[in-house]
Amino acid sequence: MTDESRPVREEDAFDVEAVAAWLREHATAFRDDLVGTPEVRQFPGGASNLTYLLSYPDRDLILRRPPTGVKAASAHDMGREFRIQSALAPVFPYVATMVGLCDDESVIDSEFYVMERLDGTILRRELPFEATPEDASRLCENAFDVLIALHSVDTGSLPDLAQLDKGPGYIGRQVSGWIARFAKARTDDTGDWSDIVEWIEQHQPDDVARVLIHNDFRFDNMVLDPDDPMRIVGVLDWEMATVGDPLMDLGGSMSYWVEPGDDEFFQQFRRQPTTAPGMWTREQIVAHYCERMGFSMTPDRWRFYEVFGIFRLAVIAQQIWYRYYHRQTTNESYAVFGPAVGYLEKRCRQLLGGS
Repeated sequence: MTDESRPVREEDAFDVEAVAAWLREHATAFRDDLVGTPEVRQFPGGASNLTYLLSYPDRDLILRRPPTGVKAASAHDMGREFRIQSALAPVFPYVATMVGLCDDESVIDSEFYVMERLDGTILRRELPFEATPEDASRLCENAFDVLIALHSVDTGSLPDLAQLDKGPGYIGRQVSGWIARFAKARTDDTGDWSDIVEWIEQHQPDDVARVLIHNDFRFDNMVLDPDDPMRIVGVLDWEMATVGDPLMDLGGSMSYWVEPGDDEFFQQFRRQPTTAPGMWTREQIVAHYCERMGFSMTPDRWRFYEVFGIFRLAVIAQQIWYRYYHRQTTNESYAVFGPAVGYLEKRCRQLLGGS
């Protein structure tokens, strides 16, 4: 994994000696490599679960824990994240090896789990290596074949995954849930989304299947092979994974996918190298995915998943804007989220103009 780690933020520090002692006692398969106290660094981010690098002389490990001060909450359930990856490992070779789960909050005042570090590159806004258009095309194909492999996992045969299945109606639960989140996060400058919300409610399809979905499938959550960076060797950040409709997973992924032909404002959303020569368009990705999965797809049918994906992204942006608007945070980088929500409203309307 590319080392983007930094010194641990003071507010996110924990008792390293306590973690080292816990690992020596519980991570028996790795005990010979866990000598002494590791050097600890932190990966940037932290709006969600916190991620740390534990460097021993002979092995690097990754520790995941909830944000400081957060207690058992469904959005920060370390046990759930650990069990999903542990269950996937025998049938899906793109998860890191799990080392151990600590549910004793007395160790560092929160649950945490530890996994092996995946060696490779994580993509950000630009490609960090030379790639021909043919290379970029192969990278896209390989990435979405990994998503296809995930959606093809037989969750019914894996009890820890099967218990995530809440039955039919996943799309309906998502629609009502995200509409409710949007209503709670409204501010005085939020536009009139009533017709968009009404369209989403009236056009929601039945689930096409119930499979394990990642719910945040993007290049910056993938690890590329250090010897062949067009090949995926790992998928990270499983905190939002669940059993649900696979086309909703694809739609969520496409809401972040910026193409060279997209307008200037949407280009500012780009956090992946999706405009590099040879990268597939959203249309190409959807066509490839649906052909491989055996789903019949037309532009009219796809419109729901695309609109809902953008609406979901708008709700996420609005929740961040709400915090900034009410001065619950003074982070000036959040000032762009208000205009972003307005832009995403316009984008939804453009899509609906063809309905």
